[in-house]
Amino acid sequence: MSSIQNSIDVILKQGILPLYFNADESKSIAILKTLYNAGIRAVEYTSRGPEALSNFKKMIEVRNVEMPEMLLGIGTIKNLAQAETYHLAGADFFISPGFVLEIASFLIAKEVLYAPGCMTPTEIIAAENAGVKFIKLFPGNILGPDFMSGIRDVFPDLIFMPTGGVDTTRQSIETWFNAGVSAVGMGSKLISKEVMEYGAYETIEKETKRVLDLIETIRK
Repeated sequence: MSSIQNSIDVILKQGILPLYFNADESKSIAILKTLYNAGIRAVEYTSRGPEALSNFKKMIEVRNVEMPEMLLGIGTIKNLAQAETYHLAGADFFISPGFVLEIASFLIAKEVLYAPGCMTPTEIIAAENAGVKFIKLFPGNILGPDFMSGIRDVFPDLIFMPTGGVDTTRQSIETWFNAGVSAVGMGSKLISKEVMEYGAYETIEKETKRVLDLIETIRK
């Protein structure tokens, strides 16, 4: 099985992709362990600060020893240089806020999952023609589930995941799944700045387990 398909399978199985960034290395690692304990096996760490790369390398080290089956992806990748750097650092999959052809070509050739952010049918078509299988609908709060319902039939071979604007409520998640997405990306609604600041890891674990159960129930 290709690593692209494997990454897709893991993300779809859990139905959610938690994403976060914290400048503090020890907090970044603690949150990763917390998500793992909650049952998560794929996480997106976002490259949103100067500390991101060194934190990520350390997280990969800890993952290799303590959580070998956890996939650790990198988000907010906007150019080929970043993609190359994080590929060397061992990222399992890559997420962008927009579609970048050079990144798609580089990663697909390496059998690594690339999920670009798309907001229009034109962008989705460009990504699909480049060989992309997994589309991040971004920003989800602007597009909304009606957008997904409207384009679903045009892209039967693609997998969609909204990021931004997905709440941890049953209504929000269910509406998106009913519209045709296969997973939801969840950042601050799941792992808020306050929760990270106070190191309220129990809260993250409890809430993550609740959302995982919710998704399982919705899918039944």
